[in-house]
Amino acid sequence: MARRRALPYGIDGPWQLAALAAGAVLAALLAVVARLCAAPLVVALAPAAAAAGLAGCTVTFLHASLRGKFVVWRRLADALGLSGDETVLDLGCGSGAVMMLLGRRLPGGRAVGIDLWRQRDQWRSGPRVLRENAAVEGVRARTMLCTADMTALPFADCCFDLVVTSMAVHNVRPVARRRTVLAEAVRVLRPGGRLVMVDIWARGRAEALASLGMCAVDRRGAGPVMWWCGPLVRTAVITAVKPR
Repeated sequence: MARRRALPYGIDGPWQLAALAAGAVLAALLAVVARLCAAPLVVALAPAAAAAGLAGCTVTFLHASLRGKFVVWRRLADALGLSGDETVLDLGCGSGAVMMLLGRRLPGGRAVGIDLWRQRDQWRSGPRVLRENAAVEGVRARTMLCTADMTALPFADCCFDLVVTSMAVHNVRPVARRRTVLAEAVRVLRPGGRLVMVDIWARGRAEALASLGMCAVDRRGAGPVMWWCGPLVRTAVITAVKPR
């Protein structure tokens, strides 16, 4: 078995995280300079407050990426009550965090992951890293990878029991194409199959799924454990079922 490595699943939104951290440092330096130059207290407080806010955003961003999403997905996986022989599709699988979690629960099934492997969306995203993670988790025989666009899935209709996606659909541009992602997810689901989506900027997606014929559509917040920029950027959990 392969040896475990540090940060095996990388960090989501590395450029956004770097921008938050850099902004916090710059604001802190401005506050220090203002005090050294004997600026009025109110002038120094503005960059100090900005530094504190940006530092808080950086911390919550890191927490959501390195711990929060795993907490949320473990709860969701438990609630799914998988029998173990399902075929699961992970849209935008990245380095495989969700695939590995579900793969361990599929002794007689298979987890299929598709992605375009863009490092700007997730640091360490890539098929090689995912295969290494699958080997470490002992689920490599149960996983299959495919380089593909979420808006044009290379699969037949009604071939998956479960479609999942984590922090991926919001990366699809322009925004109008996100409905195409949802339509493709619905298309490849078998009747009775389920969709589970965890994402930010998810306004209107529950309504879109309902308009695509999905039933039992539910949207709820993931909670503070998945705040990406403090309470300013919260995560939604959306679930739905394809009618039989």
